[in-house]
This record gives sequence, C-alpha cells and structure tokens, in this order.
Amino acid sequence: MTVYRVGGVVRDRLLGRDSQDADHVVVGATPEDMRARGFRPVGKDFPVFLHPDSGEEYALARTERKSGRGYHGFVFHTGPDVSLEDDLARRDLTVNAMAETEDGQIIDPHGGRRDLEARVLRHVSPAFREDPVRILRLGRFHARLPDFRIADETRELCRAMVADGEVEHLVPERVWQELSGALMATRPSRFFELLRECGALAVLLPELDRLFGVPQVAEHHPEIDTGIHTLMVVDQAARMNGSLPARFAALVHDLGKGLTPADQLPRHVGHEKAGLAPIRAVCERLRVSVECRDLALQVGEHHLVAHRAAELRPETVVRLFERLDAFRRPERLEPFLLACEADRRGRTGREDEAYPQADFLRRAHAEAAAVEARPFVEQGLEGPAIAQAVHTERVRRIAALSRA
Repeated sequence: MTVYRVGGVVRDRLLGRDSQDADHVVVGATPEDMRARGFRPVGKDFPVFLHPDSGEEYALARTERKSGRGYHGFVFHTGPDVSLEDDLARRDLTVNAMAETEDGQIIDPHGGRRDLEARVLRHVSPAFREDPVRILRLGRFHARLPDFRIADETRELCRAMVADGEVEHLVPERVWQELSGALMATRPSRFFELLRECGALAVLLPELDRLFGVPQVAEHHPEIDTGIHTLMVVDQAARMNGSLPARFAALVHDLGKGLTPADQLPRHVGHEKAGLAPIRAVCERLRVSVECRDLALQVGEHHLVAHRAAELRPETVVRLFERLDAFRRPERLEPFLLACEADRRGRTGREDEAYPQADFLRRAHAEAAAVEARPFVEQGLEGPAIAQAVHTERVRRIAALSRA
C-alpha cells in the first residue's frame, strides 16, 4: 500500500500557492485494507475514505470506462492491480495529473510540470471528451489562473463535445457547483468566455448567451455590447472581493436586456422588471441557493434606483430599504451595494470611478434604521399607526441627511 499526494495540492505547490486541495491516491490496497487502518468510507460510486485523524480524502487508484451519457455515464474499477499511472491517465488536465511521494518526488507522466511553466491548460488524453463536466472544470481553472492559456487542441475538443450533445446531459447541481466556483475565482469572465466560444453557454445559460451582440446606449456604456458589459461587471465584483450572492447578482442583473424588442434598441426601457422572469428561470433550472436567488432578484429590479440615489426623494429611499428588507435584515445591504457598484464600474474606461451612491445609501440606512417604535407606543399609537409613524420619521431623517 503506497500513498501519493495528487492533483491540486501538487499543482499549487509547484506554483508556489497555498492549496485547499489535500487529495491522496492509494495504490495497492483494497477497501478492506483501508477500513482495517481506521479510514471511514464515504464514496458511493468508487471507494473514497476519510483519514481517521486529519479527515482528508484518500481514494483508491482507479480506472474508468465510458458507459453512457453525461457525468454519471462511467464504470469504475479499483483494485490492488491499478497503478498510479493508470489513475493519473484518467484525469482531466496535465497540470492536475501529477503525483508526489512522501519524500517530495514528483511523478509526472503527462508533462504537467512543463505545462505549468508554459502557463498552458491542456487535456491529458482524448478521454477528456467523455465527461462534459471537464469543460466546466477547464473554465473554472481558466478563471482561477487567468495568466494561463488554453491549448488550441483542448479548445477544439470542447467544441466537439458540445456538438456531440454531451453538455445537454449535465446535471443542474454539478453545473451550479462549477459555475459558483468560477464566480469566486480571480477572473470569472474567463469561465463564461470559454463556454460561449465552445457553444456550451447557449445550452446551459441561454439567457446570458443572448446578451452578446445586444447594443446599449454608448453614452452610458462605451463598451456597447451587453454581454461584454455583463462579464466586466462580474470581474468588477470579483475585484471588489464580493460574496458569491453579490457575484451571481452581477452576472444576471441585466438579463432583461436580452428581451428588448429590436425596434427599441439600443435603449432598454423597463429591462429591470423584464429581467426578473429569466433570473427566476436560471435559479430554478440550476437550483441556485435561496440567498443567491433573492439578492439577484433585488439587484435586477433595483440597481438603477441605487444609481440615482442622490436624486431620489426621501420617501423613495425608505421604500428601497423596505423592498430590500434591509431594516429586518441589514446584512442584505452591503452585497446589494457591491453588485450595484460593480455594475457602474463594469464599463469601458470607468473601472475606477467613485460610487458615492453607496456611501449615501449606507448613511441613509443607518439614520433610518435608528428609528425605534417605542416612543410612538408611549404616545399611545397602536397597530398600523405605529408602522406609519416609524416610516414617516425615517423619511424625515433621510430628508435632513439629504439637505445636509
């Protein structure tokens, strides 16, 4: 029984980066051997075990054979006869197909170290095309490692996989897992650029794909193309270290512009309301978390209101906070403001512009949230009269702030 560190932990160490991956492959062992040493089995499709002390994953070396469509269409084989080289040959990219012995020796049968030095993402073998998830993983690594390029032959393989219909068999949970991982990377736009180039975006996110080529008013959007603007907004949200809900909201905030009638272009009157249905459709289809869905709907509907914060009547500012539910759930305000600021900065030549609207709305919220119901109760007000009095006082305080 021999244990090797494999995959991401080896790649990241060679890149001089900290790694969250701590995967190991075990050669020459059976499931019974692992259980006898105290490892706890967790794998359903193939034997994966948790170390009894560290909790890290240890998988038995395995081979795989295509048996059907999609992510689950594989038959796996494990056993003491499966070698380390057999296991590495089934992996997706050369930079992920390296192993390391306990004494630090690198085992690299597919040139992963060479590709790391050349900053290239390249598939290990033609078997790459058998698993459509690998397109998403490739895109995620491209977003995480923006100084790497994708090998031409790997791009061509992705296009062939889409043409063969493999992407249509991806399960929603796996798509969301990879998409959310890409959103949290350094340059999320790289993920969506790859998907669009190979045709997968039209299959998985047609609501986003249709934004490319849709014009906007050049005065407000020097980049003109709505799809390009959207990817700039997502990268801005990443640059500002936004949370996953904020980055997802940035991604889908303008979906309504894909529904604007051609005779109204390049203007998009009412795109905020029009975008709510496609946002809901994306969230339902990909089984997006409730937190991400709710913020995406709020940003989609109200981002233009936030942009006009300095011009708004105090009554409108209070109504905005009420619609965000920001008095009961104040933690919603910051991700909303970050997504709105990313939208304003996600435009050619305006990437570093100030966004004073956010500071004003923070101060306005603090003033309004400080209003308490107790004084009105002590005055003898009851029921709806208390809520109205609180609302009126909030409006009064924001009006005073605006004058100041």
